[in-house]
Amino acid sequence: MTAARPADGGRPSLRDHAYETLRRRIIEVELQPGERLVERDLAAELEVSRIPLREALRLLAADGLVLLVPHRGALVAPFTPADVRDLFDVRESLESLAARLAAERADEDGLARLAAGLDAARAATRAHDRAAIAAANAAFHTDIVELAANALLSAVMRPLGARMHRLFRLTAERDPAQQRAEHERMYEAIAARDADLAASLAHEHVADGRATSLALAAHWSRPDIDPEAVASRRRRGRGDTGKQRGPEA
Repeated sequence: MTAARPADGGRPSLRDHAYETLRRRIIEVELQPGERLVERDLAAELEVSRIPLREALRLLAADGLVLLVPHRGALVAPFTPADVRDLFDVRESLESLAARLAAERADEDGLARLAAGLDAARAATRAHDRAAIAAANAAFHTDIVELAANALLSAVMRPLGARMHRLFRLTAERDPAQQRAEHERMYEAIAARDADLAASLAHEHVADGRATSLALAAHWSRPDIDPEAVASRRRRGRGDTGKQRGPEA
């Protein structure tokens, strides 16, 4: 559930540069759900040609962050209540499994990484840094999947990583102290090798966020959006999408 890695010896390619920049801007709600993405403007802004930009857009589409409309263009993928519901349906089952396996298989180095992530979440909460809180929460869930040491589970969960990070950013109004406390209990169960408790806590943690996240989705969602109409529209300005504003970044 991690972002694309640099293509050559640690040096980001133009595609990776475009991908990482747009991914961050979508997750941070600088680019709004339903907003049109104009290749010409983005290529100039990011100082890349259209070929690496289109490759980046395809990667973002695979992440569920961009919607590509054939022969029309691209837009930031809408994130409707139905999308949120579907994400929670999958997370409740798979994250519970991940926590169970992590409790059975995590080594000391892995537990140390998980504990370090909790420290980062505490620091972000004290600083009231919503972006850092969302990043720390997303990383915690990613780390548990890695500790599960199941290649198939990792492959299934990897495409959900960006969706989850985006969800955590869009639901930043949820109580970060409560989420951190739930994460700490999950960590304690995993560190204690209590697989049943870890799985139960993970399921409860995900399920508890469902109702609040669905309610918040009504504020940022545009379920009536017509992707083809948005992708075809001539751009007159950043606000020319007819969309509602999401949470402030």
